[in-house]
Amino acid sequence: MPLTLPHWGFCSCCTASLPRPPVCCPCCGLPAGQADCLCGRCLQKPPPWQSMIFVSDYCPPLDKLIQRWKFHNTPALSEGLARLLFLRLQAQKYTTNWQLPDTILSVPLFQRRHWLRGFNQSDLLARPLAHWLKCVWEPAGLQRRIPTVTQHRLSARLRRHNLNNAFTLEIPVKQRHIAIVDDVVTTGSTAGEIARQLNKAGAASIQIWCLCRTL
Repeated sequence: MPLTLPHWGFCSCCTASLPRPPVCCPCCGLPAGQADCLCGRCLQKPPPWQSMIFVSDYCPPLDKLIQRWKFHNTPALSEGLARLLFLRLQAQKYTTNWQLPDTILSVPLFQRRHWLRGFNQSDLLARPLAHWLKCVWEPAGLQRRIPTVTQHRLSARLRRHNLNNAFTLEIPVKQRHIAIVDDVVTTGSTAGEIARQLNKAGAASIQIWCLCRTL
């Protein structure tokens, strides 16, 4: 049926019916016993970021929508998908001591892949989020300087190796609170590589925002 506000993308009924993830660790985003404290994994070996916020597991219907969005030239889905993440962020404010970041960075694509796809999906999420949250978005803050093999074809170990020195940080981030925006987080290798660079550059805190976290 027609939407009162078409740019919202998804009606309230469909939004409310999205599958809710299980109780997850607020840091790594993986299933845990409690949602308000770090899981055993993060206590033993914390990731290089402080929190992860996502809409859903990578499962229907979001997985199909994301595939259509990225691989079938459907950028019109961008604002609707970004709004789902925005609603999740808004809900986060009332459940935890969530802090609005100073700067939003989107995970970059290598130049040729960006050209072939016609857009960077992370940019299309970050732009409206920055507008709605009144945050600074730095579209050129990160650059992917070397081409890499598509991550979903690799094991976790090869994903980490594949991303060594793949990104360069182009802006100062010392004492700034940063949010990294991506569409899907699987093993966390991409987010981890970027977060380590931000930590070396003196970032005060790092959040990961994504549509889906593979659980």
